[in-house]
Amino acid sequence: MLSFQKKLTKPFFIVLSLPATAMGFALSVQIAALSWILNTKFGFNLEEIGYVWIAGPAAGILGQVIVGLISDKVWFWGGRRRPFILVGGTIAALMLLALPNIDIIGKALGIEEMIGVAIAVALSLDLAINISFNPTRSVIADVTPRGDVRTKGYTWMQTISGFFGVVAYLIGAFVSNYILIYLGAGLVFLFSIIPTFFIEEPQKLIPEDEVIETNNTGKKTNSLAFLKICIAHAFTWVGVQTMFIYTFSYIKENIMGFATLDQLTNAQNNEIGFITGVSFAVLNTVGFLLPSLVLEPLSKRIGRVKTHMLCIAIMAMGYFLIVMFGHTQAALFGFMVVLGIGWAAVVSLPFAIMSETVDQNKMGLYMGLFNLSVVLPQLVASYLGGFIDQSENKNVIFIISAICLGISAALWLLVKDQTTEASLQNEVETAH
Repeated sequence: MLSFQKKLTKPFFIVLSLPATAMGFALSVQIAALSWILNTKFGFNLEEIGYVWIAGPAAGILGQVIVGLISDKVWFWGGRRRPFILVGGTIAALMLLALPNIDIIGKALGIEEMIGVAIAVALSLDLAINISFNPTRSVIADVTPRGDVRTKGYTWMQTISGFFGVVAYLIGAFVSNYILIYLGAGLVFLFSIIPTFFIEEPQKLIPEDEVIETNNTGKKTNSLAFLKICIAHAFTWVGVQTMFIYTFSYIKENIMGFATLDQLTNAQNNEIGFITGVSFAVLNTVGFLLPSLVLEPLSKRIGRVKTHMLCIAIMAMGYFLIVMFGHTQAALFGFMVVLGIGWAAVVSLPFAIMSETVDQNKMGLYMGLFNLSVVLPQLVASYLGGFIDQSENKNVIFIISAICLGISAALWLLVKDQTTEASLQNEVETAH
């Protein structure tokens, strides 16, 4: 085993984070550019944009569960997760290159309806991301021991991934979404390929006697705890995905004052892209700074579940603040700081919390099942396009997000911290 991997050094955690960073960067490009380019270049309305975004959750349902199950069982190309990271990263890079060329692809294939081509490209991109996202997260659990070290692995993942996510949004805002797409394709390819040469996967996963067992049934997976986490996480993602898909419409109508989605000048479209990019850059700046600097030490003091619940509650309040006061660029940017507290937790802590409740030998499968608490809510958010389009005030976007995050915070109160319980039990056993 590589020495820096065996010692679990900071360079190792950085390298370990790069495959997930590649997929996160691809997702950031998609969030920054997909809705914008579909509306400004191809003239799609909100309902049609929602249909295109449905492709992602559909791919997630198929991709992550199936790939997670398979990746637990197979071994080829020198790894269990490596083959899926390599294939998924390559396809994702190619689909990013296809994104701004939907019209050219449609003409080449003789397809007149661009929405069909857009859905096909989005589906392929999301399927590639989902093929890789599960293994990039599962490999962290594979090569780190349970407890604080694994939490560090996931918080480092979010720190590195979040940093590059900020870079993505800033490029889109201050340079060009088109430049972002082409640079993103190269980065996604490199970050998917290079780290696989420096991460040695174990052929045998964590022994069964190290797996958490429930007090009553003795099963290796605490199914009830896993289900509670999934339900709480699902409400988070209905709200978050609603923000990601439709914020550009809020900016267009509530901040810039354009009452319709008619064709605007290039300067006006670029201004919308700029505000969107900066907004999500602020969100992700907080999102990558907090996990290792604040959330990890706070989790050690009060527990991961309580830390996560507090962050989600703060995010819900942030959405309400946007509804009430977020009618200028500066106000929106400021409230994105508040939302970033919740986002920092969303993309780091649930994976560590969930991984402590399931059979470590089936981590890929359960990571895939856990992803259903992301992709099914994304489907719900995608179908909201028609309703939001017909709403006179686009404040409804953040009202939906606020309600969903509030429900999620309440549901996280029902989740018990498995690591805290295990620590208390060990203390009692030691005392006796």
